[in-house]
Order: sequence, then structure tokens, then C-alpha cells
Amino acid sequence: MLTFSLLFSFMGVAFGLEVHQSRSDLIVKRGEKVHIFCTHEKTDFWTMLWYRQPPADTALELIGHLYTSSIKMEDEDDQNVRIVGDLSGSTAKNSSLVINIVEQKHTAVYYCAAREAH
Repeated sequence: MLTFSLLFSFMGVAFGLEVHQSRSDLIVKRGEKVHIFCTHEKTDFWTMLWYRQPPADTALELIGHLYTSSIKMEDEDDQNVRIVGDLSGSTAKNSSLVINIVEQKHTAVYYCAAREAH
């Protein structure tokens, strides 16, 4: 039985913004489904970005971003990883990163970040 470690962190891009992300670490088995949740209270920050940092790598890889209800994935061919959410409106902002079937290549530290729309 193989298990994989997924670590989660968060980044607030603007001073005074708290971005909350579910769980600080998670160990899952190959084939399991994972939801990583991210939320913040800044109602005019309509962009949420998702990054990952593979083991032994210092660079962050952009997975994709959500702007209001529009989703842009960097790897549009990978149907296994997706971003869901809707940041429109004047309520708390929520987004999720979903990995439908965890594989070894998903071992990484995952980050969400929020920013104002420009």
C-alpha cells in the first residue's frame, strides 16, 4: 500500500488579509479523492490562485486560478485536478482544489492565495 503526503499552506497577498486553508497536512492512499478548501473574508478580492511545490523543489508551480466564477487551469489536459468555487457576490470567498484520483505525482505542498481583481 502506497501513501502520499500532501501538505497545505496559505498565502495572503495583501496586507491584513487572512486566507484560511483546510488541514495543514494530509496523508492519503493512491486512488483517493482529496478536497483542499480555501476561504477569506475580503469581499472585493475576487481572484484565488492555487500553487504547489513538489518535494525538493524551491519553485512554486501555478496550478490555476479562479476569478469570480471563471476558472483557468495551467494544464487543461489534466482532468484529474480541478478548481471549483464562485468568488462573485459580496460574501465570504471560498474555493476548493480537488484531486479526483491521487497519484504519486501529486505529492507536494499546496498553497492558495487571494488578490484583488485588476
